[in-house]
Amino acid sequence: QVQLVESGGGLVQPGGSLRLSCSVSGGIFRVNHMAWWRQAPGKERERVGVITMGGSTTYADSVKGRFAISRDNALKKVYLQMNNLTPEDTAVYYCNKIPPYADWGQGTQVTVSS
Repeated sequence: QVQLVESGGGLVQPGGSLRLSCSVSGGIFRVNHMAWWRQAPGKERERVGVITMGGSTTYADSVKGRFAISRDNALKKVYLQMNNLTPEDTAVYYCNKIPPYADWGQGTQVTVSS
C-alpha cells in the first residue's frame, strides 16, 4: 500500500543545484528513518544519506557538504537539496525508509552534464 513518488530531477550543469522531493503515502512515515539512494548506470544502488525521525542527518562521504536532506512529516515529504553537482552525481535517485520498503518508486533522473 505504500507509495513513493520522487520528483525534481533533470539536466543540470556541473556546479549547479537541484532539489528533489519524495512524496510518501501509506506506511508509517513518522516513526521511520528515511533515506535517499541513487543508482548510476552500471553501478549498484548507493545510499546517499539518512534523515532520522528527529531530523538529524548523515551523508555518504561522496556528497557530504554538498547535499542536505530534510523532511516534513505533516506533508509526508522528504527532500534532497543537491548543490555543487558533478557528473559523478548522475544517477536515478530514490527515496525510501530504513529498512526499505520492498516496493521502490520509479525514481527521478538526475543528469549532470559538462
